[in-house]
Amino acid sequence: MIKRQERSTQNQAILLQDASGQSASHYSTTQEPTGMFDPGVLQAILEEVCQGFEPAVSSQRLLAAVRSTIYAGIADEELWHALIMATRSLIETEPAYTFVTARILLLSLYNETFATTATTRVNLAESAQRYRDYFPEFVRHGVATGLLDDRMQSFDLTRLAAALHPERDLLFAYPGLQILYDRYLLQYQGRRFELPQLLWMRVAMGVALLEEAKEDRAIEFYELISQFYFTPATPTLFNAGTSHPQLSSCYLTTIDDDLQHIFKCIQDNALLSKWAGGLGNDWTNVRALGAHIRGTNGTSQGIIPFLKVANDTAVAVNQGGKRKGAVCAYLENWHLDIEEFLDLRKNTGDDRRRTHDMNTACWISDLFMQRVQQNEQWTLFSPDEANDLHDLYGQAFAKRYREYEQQATDGKLSNFKRVSALELWRKMLTRLFETGHPWITWKDPSNLRSPQNHVGVVHSSNLCTEILLNTSADETAVCNLGSINLAAHIHDGALDQERLQKTVQIAVRMLDNVIDINYYPTKEAQQANSRHRPVGLGLMAFQDALHKLGISYASQEAVEFADRSMENISYYAILASTRLAEERGTYSSYQGSKWQRGILPIDSIALLEEDRGEPIEMDRTTSMDWTPVREAVKKHGMRNSNVMAIAPTATISSIVGVSQSIEPTYKNLYVKSNLSGEFTTINEFLVNDLKQLGLWNADAVEALKYFDGSLQELGFIPDQIKQRYLTAFDIEPVWLIECASRRQKWIDMGQSLNLYLFNPSGKKLHETYMQAWRKGLKTTYYLRSLAATQVEKSTVDINKWGIQPRWMKNSSPSSAIQVERDAPAVCSLDGDCEACQ
Repeated sequence: MIKRQERSTQNQAILLQDASGQSASHYSTTQEPTGMFDPGVLQAILEEVCQGFEPAVSSQRLLAAVRSTIYAGIADEELWHALIMATRSLIETEPAYTFVTARILLLSLYNETFATTATTRVNLAESAQRYRDYFPEFVRHGVATGLLDDRMQSFDLTRLAAALHPERDLLFAYPGLQILYDRYLLQYQGRRFELPQLLWMRVAMGVALLEEAKEDRAIEFYELISQFYFTPATPTLFNAGTSHPQLSSCYLTTIDDDLQHIFKCIQDNALLSKWAGGLGNDWTNVRALGAHIRGTNGTSQGIIPFLKVANDTAVAVNQGGKRKGAVCAYLENWHLDIEEFLDLRKNTGDDRRRTHDMNTACWISDLFMQRVQQNEQWTLFSPDEANDLHDLYGQAFAKRYREYEQQATDGKLSNFKRVSALELWRKMLTRLFETGHPWITWKDPSNLRSPQNHVGVVHSSNLCTEILLNTSADETAVCNLGSINLAAHIHDGALDQERLQKTVQIAVRMLDNVIDINYYPTKEAQQANSRHRPVGLGLMAFQDALHKLGISYASQEAVEFADRSMENISYYAILASTRLAEERGTYSSYQGSKWQRGILPIDSIALLEEDRGEPIEMDRTTSMDWTPVREAVKKHGMRNSNVMAIAPTATISSIVGVSQSIEPTYKNLYVKSNLSGEFTTINEFLVNDLKQLGLWNADAVEALKYFDGSLQELGFIPDQIKQRYLTAFDIEPVWLIECASRRQKWIDMGQSLNLYLFNPSGKKLHETYMQAWRKGLKTTYYLRSLAATQVEKSTVDINKWGIQPRWMKNSSPSSAIQVERDAPAVCSLDGDCEACQ
């Protein structure tokens, strides 16, 4: 089997072959068109796409499979489809077939884009020169059709064409290329006229539009993203260089207790969602059910009816069919409507008070967590009677909250309710287990460690719980995202710090450029982004990096790697922002920030600990000399108020063919579904190791299917391999939380952290989320407790293995948690949650 590091060389050799026809795989033909592929041409195609992967793959095997599905007179489009379907069915037995399938799709794309005929079909070797000849035409056609920004023609197109690397098309695995083909490549009147390397160059040019040496920068950006070192988020890939450059990923809004402002924000949601933005709405200001309305002398219906409208708006505005509109509603858990808010995603009850498409999250104070620990009472208020709690956090919030409790006791408040803090916490966790919502997020660490708490308050996170920025009626927070491919920075069994530094420096510049190029659907979004200039540099392929290092996720070595890798990224990201500040100036609200006061993210842990009044169980060790960074911040300031956030990367990780974000391996073999269809996903690292041990065969594939992608009950697998290739449900959540805590100490925003529990109980849930809080995490994302997608088992002999997989065995969850029939769907794994990345 061909290893990842060998593919680039082999693939490049194929595309750099002499296009004169001397290659054995050259299949351009001068014969008369027949309306179908000539059998000799078909065989030549298969030989070419399999080249370099033999003997793991077989062109003859593919030819036999395809012949059984084609017929005389078959159209070219149908034949390409038949080739792809025949090849992709073999991926589960040999991962190399994913690259063979991708090559077939590439050939189909080349012939579609270059508008070839039966006598002029393009092979892989010919495509390199065609690419470069076609590039200026691509730009001119894009501008002429109104799809590309006319400023794209101001570049030296000949120079940029010469900088293209068509051989990098062969770096794509099949799922990534199919995603690009279906939704990202530009098309006009039903024909795709953009190719993968043209997409990367378009994005690079679009982000370099305002640079002085824009060709130099465009080539620099292209080199970074086309080699998969760094990938901008989905909105940037969709829209960079186009006539409508909405490049930002996330928008966060605060909604006032005013009918006009409520519906303005719902309209803003539609405008922001239309151009591929993921939304986080803070609803805590809006008065609760039963509150008095002076204007009408009536009583309020609370937040639920408005949330229903916001839910339906997100469904209606689906971004032109490119992806689903997506929004998350946040509510502080002292709000009097919190109990009904927890039921929004239930499948029972009054459907008029349910939001089946909206995500929800609780914004929780340290005071509440401490009362849960002490089993004390908790008081719920309506914001119209406790309106300043929304803008307070930490000890200031705790002090004022107790004053309102005393007012309630003294009869000075009319609309409040006392509940058990522990029972409310249990209800939150029960709903989280039953429906996947609400997500558990914490306001005090988010604010006390925020670099920007001198100019506002973080009232919520975003759609995917990694962005933590100030919001108000005047400012809609905006964040521009992109992720480093961590696995691409592992060389010779170690983290390549020199390569990482270069990647981070270029990536931060790209993200900063987005702020000035970006189209802003609302003036509140433009104001906030221009004033504070936050960016969110994240990472993906953490699990793949562990695989390359031979480390199990459930190990102290993984924890240390999470710490050290994030320290490096933080170090270089902050340094990169200081260099931009030296060149371009600091962001306008820099004075008074934690940066300006010399407080780096790791320093802010002490501030949180002091305010909380109890130890934060977060490691404080460092491995790098931070003096140069501190001196650079002091001398030059920062260009960006925030620089780091780890988003889910559901789509961009699939595009470049790596593991998602900081996720553990979901399963070693499973079927992943998204808007482009269903894709068999197999752990290539595991296959390589089993091949070396002589253990990879048809029985191994069948066993993986039967045991749902887990190795733990396979007796023929060595224990060392089992430990190295644990799946998400094989790993105790303590390891995920500890790795996240080590990262959080270096990050100025947050991280999308999914948690996985096999056979959860109420006690286990309680311990897990209490640990996350004690470890200093700011947010958590989905809780996964049941597998939502299973590998097809209709071809598996269920009597062969003799025992049931763990997921089939009966289990009895604690009475504190009741299981609903429908397992919660999780966008970051089983869907196509592109709203962040």
